[in-house]
Amino acid sequence: MMQPVGTSRSILVVGAGIGGITAALEAAETGKVVILIEKRPFIGGRITQLYKYFPKLCHPTCGLEINQRRIKANPRLKILTQAEVEQVTGTSGAYTVTVRLAPRYVNERCTACGDYADAVEARFADDLDYRMGERKGAYLPYAMAYPPRYVIDPRIIATHDAERAKDACRYDAIDLEMREERIDIQAGAIIWATGWRPYDAARIHPYGYSDNPNVVTSVELERMMDPRGPTGGRLVHPSDGKEINSVAFVQCAGRRSMQPGHLPYCSGSCCAASIKQALYFKDANPRAETTVLYTDLRVPGARGEDFYRSAQDRGVTFSKGVVREVSTGNDGLEVKLQDKLLDQESVLRPELVVLATGLVPNAGIDPDAAAVSNDDGDAPKGVEVGFESVLNLNYCQGTDLPQLVHGFADSHFICFPYETRLCARHPGALPGLGQHDLDHRCAQRGLRRRDADGLPQG
Repeated sequence: MMQPVGTSRSILVVGAGIGGITAALEAAETGKVVILIEKRPFIGGRITQLYKYFPKLCHPTCGLEINQRRIKANPRLKILTQAEVEQVTGTSGAYTVTVRLAPRYVNERCTACGDYADAVEARFADDLDYRMGERKGAYLPYAMAYPPRYVIDPRIIATHDAERAKDACRYDAIDLEMREERIDIQAGAIIWATGWRPYDAARIHPYGYSDNPNVVTSVELERMMDPRGPTGGRLVHPSDGKEINSVAFVQCAGRRSMQPGHLPYCSGSCCAASIKQALYFKDANPRAETTVLYTDLRVPGARGEDFYRSAQDRGVTFSKGVVREVSTGNDGLEVKLQDKLLDQESVLRPELVVLATGLVPNAGIDPDAAAVSNDDGDAPKGVEVGFESVLNLNYCQGTDLPQLVHGFADSHFICFPYETRLCARHPGALPGLGQHDLDHRCAQRGLRRRDADGLPQG
């Protein structure tokens, strides 16, 4: 095991998506020593897999570039990729975190020139494209990946491909002798920012996701739009590569449902995401029939209503109804729904169906666990926690995402006024917890709030 990293006054951030990066930077720029760990070979999280984000419809590369510059300029921030937490021991203000580091097989000499990737022949499904496309066994995860280094897939180790890659590298950047390591990180506070994953659409059996390639999820559509994605940025049928002239978006797919294994909550962002994606189709083909099928349309925020209206102005149709089934008929896809406004059964025949499947937290909830039934054996109440967290917390974040007045960065400072002794927490946790509540909790622990100079107040 390597030497311990950090001190009791360090802050550990687990997860380097946009929430974790923001938390780490905001903490480091206040003078704290921060260790940011990420299980993938690169930082950025799910935002790296988006084509655009709403409501500005900007490409994520802009925000990523700004944050990468801030990271490079801050010596207090240390980043460990391909790192996963195995164990957390200790208590508030004195945590010891055991982290497993997977081998990258590429060292700091890598210039990301790509020469050794060209020498590799093996190809594998690309997780960045949600396995719709392929990548080589030696690869740069995406164009702006940070750290800007290639990765060797462990499946080519001890093969001719690995030797060819090593021989092709002019900078001696390939180290095939790298091995898994473990380190202990000392930290006074932990920010648990492990993010989310998309709900498995294959679990929604009536919607035909596993039966027809022209039924895709919203996250897969984002990759289809990317010029470096599986379709080269073209909106075409996955089945035959032809142009799409009609599309239906199915909201709340597998969510807000008490069916076993489904998610009982609203993910909070899917309606806005579908509106954004409907505009993708209008940009590509203004004549495309674009329909959003919803039960309740939720676009929170001050600009949400304007965003919704802008889609209506562009010709996007919004239809209130419950989708019963997505099937494959003689003429292609058929979407059967109960129209809630007309109170009648309807059938749509779009060329593509996009399922808005929602967000599943990567910590604290197991959507694959059996649903919990009530004492009378009636409909299940939701999904239960199917594993024990590595964190031993006295409270946990709810499944609904809070709407924060000043954004996530404001909430991260819960950790800092109390030095590093208050808690381990998720970004955005404790919705509605005011300063009085925090002071009360600190008083229970014998702590006092401190000012900007670190002096106790009150």
